[in-house]
This record gives sequence, structure tokens and C-alpha cells, in this order.
Amino acid sequence: MKSALVTGGSGFFGGILKRKLLDMGVRVINVDLHVDEDKHPELTSIQGDIRNRELMDRVYRETRFDAVFHCAAMLAHAVEDKNLLWTSNVDGTRIVAEGARNAGVQSLMFTSSNCLWGRGFDHPLTEDEPPAPIEIYGRSKWEGEQILREFARDMNVLAIRCPTIIDFGRLGLLAMLFEFIDEGRRVWTLGGGTNRYQFIYAQDLASACIRGASHTSSEVLNIGSDNVKSFAETYQYVIDRAGTGAKVANLPKGPALAAMKVAYHLGLSPLGPYQYKMIAENFLFDTTRIKSRLGWTPTLTNEEMLWRAYQYYHEHRREIERRTDVSAHKQAAKMGVIRMLKWVS
Repeated sequence: MKSALVTGGSGFFGGILKRKLLDMGVRVINVDLHVDEDKHPELTSIQGDIRNRELMDRVYRETRFDAVFHCAAMLAHAVEDKNLLWTSNVDGTRIVAEGARNAGVQSLMFTSSNCLWGRGFDHPLTEDEPPAPIEIYGRSKWEGEQILREFARDMNVLAIRCPTIIDFGRLGLLAMLFEFIDEGRRVWTLGGGTNRYQFIYAQDLASACIRGASHTSSEVLNIGSDNVKSFAETYQYVIDRAGTGAKVANLPKGPALAAMKVAYHLGLSPLGPYQYKMIAENFLFDTTRIKSRLGWTPTLTNEEMLWRAYQYYHEHRREIERRTDVSAHKQAAKMGVIRMLKWVS
């Protein structure tokens, strides 16, 4: 690979992938709504909108890309304008794919999501499980996957379905958890915290995307960590290493879920339908296929990557609190009514 287009390369995961490609000697063009803080002789950063067809046509005209990594996406808790989210995630995906096809690009990688489902399962999900998203972000990712199927005969399109992406620097909704731990407060689970929810280490996801650029067919692949422990065990691991005196505590599942639902619909909480439905459920992907197809394996467990992310928060907390005009995962989400829970923790 000599050159690659990365959409969303100023964001948390897009930035990690972009830097990994640059370290490999790949020339990278980044298109993102946000300013790119990275500088590199082989990096060209364009602050722009992937929905701008004229801009994207010019990007494809000026550089011949060996692969496109489509990571740009709007998150539901980060934008009030849901039409902006939908058009960015859906119309933007079509424009990126059409430009790639017209330019003769051979491979397009798409970061999809486990938000394609809004409930837990008692078994690891395979790629054949029918999606059933319950909120706009999940629906937009599912629509993006279906759009990309239209291009599967013209180029190799790989949709990688990702659980929560975590690494040093990941914030967003996780920053609320980190604030509780950092201040030595009670860290709340629902129903005893025995449920298991899979993460993916950002570096492992980037490696899979790069391997996928050499894949010679179009398909959907699940990705995720191995040896997933319960929420309570994962939180306890971070708490023990942080040494702040925080404790894992429990809220009754039924009343807590009802309260979160009401708070969201009143506009008082950043936790949307996916978060408040999944926070006490089990959700794991079956990753057999990606290991077989790409020869890929994960390197970090949930607790190890969450510890890395907490370390970053602890070391940069004051600077994080002053951040503006960065992507959703690179700033702390606003707590809203959850701050009241913090006061009694």
C-alpha cells in the first residue's frame, strides 16, 4: 500500500489508524470536519465534509488511493441535530464509496458497530445474526452497510463490526466512569455487574483494518477482545491499579433502567436507548471469522485496555476539561443528571 484515504482521521480511532499507516510509510490523506493536530511529511489533512461531493471528487482526482478507510461518523450523544448525524453517516458513506469506485480504488474498509443490535444475547453473535438497531446511530451504521453492498462487485468492501473502541486517549462516555474512579467514588453496576460486554483495543482494530486492505473479497466481519470478564471484575481491575479508594457498587436493575430511560427522554442524560438497554446485558461477538480470514488475533483484554484509557484521563484530566472543537471520543461527555448520582457516591 502506497497511499490511503482516511475519513475521520482527526478523531480518536481514525487518528490511531492514520498514524499507524504513516509509520508504515503510507502516504495518507485525511478528510475530517475537525482540525488535524498531527503533522507528518506524508500526511495531507483536509478540513472538510464528506457529504461535499465536489470536495470528495477533487480528493479522488488528485491522489490515486490503494485503499480507503472510512472511519468518519457522527455519534448520537455528541450532536443535537439528528439530521446531521443521519446525512453524515449515510449520505456521506455513499459519496465516499461512489468516489472510490469511480476512481478505481480496490479496497474500502468500513468501521461498523455493535449498535446494530439493541439488546443482549446469551451467546456470542455471528455475522449472520440479523441486525435490529433501536436508535439513530445504529440505524445509520446498518444503512451504511447496506449501501456498501451495492459496491461489493466493483471493489473489495470490508465492513468490520466493532464493539466499544478503547485505548490511551479514549474519552466520550467513558470519561464519566473515569471521573468516578479518579475521585475515589462508588462505581455503579446494574444487577450485580455480572454481565459481560466486549471491547476492542484500538491498535488491534487498526491492525485488522490494515490487514483487511489486502483482503480479496467483500464481506462483514465481527471484531472484539478475547477472555471477556464481567463489568464488576473489569472495573475492579482498574480500581485496584488506580488506588483511589473507589469501590464497585450495585443498583437494582429494573428501577435504574426505568430512571435512565426517563432521564434520556427528558434530555437530562447522555445515555441513549442503546446505552441504557445494554448496560446490564451480555454482548459479545463471535470473532472466529475475522481470525480465520485475516489471520488476526487481539492483544489486550477488556481490563487492560480500560486501564490504559483511565491512565490517560488521570494524567490529562485538567487539560481534557478545557477541550473544545474536538471529536466526541476525544472529549468528556457531559454528565447531565448523572452528576447527581456522583454527589451521593
